[in-house]
Amino acid sequence: MLQHVSIEVPPPEVERTIEFWGLLGFARVDPPGPIADYVTWLEREGTQIHLIHNEAATVPQLGHAAVVAPDFDATLERVTAAGFEVEESRRLWGARRAFASAPGGHKVELMEAS
Repeated sequence: MLQHVSIEVPPPEVERTIEFWGLLGFARVDPPGPIADYVTWLEREGTQIHLIHNEAATVPQLGHAAVVAPDFDATLERVTAAGFEVEESRRLWGARRAFASAPGGHKVELMEAS
């Protein structure tokens, strides 16, 4: 099991990023005190997303997180209705996939549960 992924997010994008991950089932959890001033942690079923607040945030061109969406169609509808860009991609492993654009320019792959 993957424990966490850390991504850099410009401070003005943190709240919208929390909203984005919330649409995918991630809820805010408390980070350790010594780093709480500059990180936000989110968690779903034991996997965490660590948002590192960084004015000079970088975004990989191809690298991305991938999340299984148990109800794929409803997830795409929620994310799109919230104003995030979603584009379906070709099927792999016999399942549908899409890429969503998260705040700050990060791509997140949404995968249909097989």
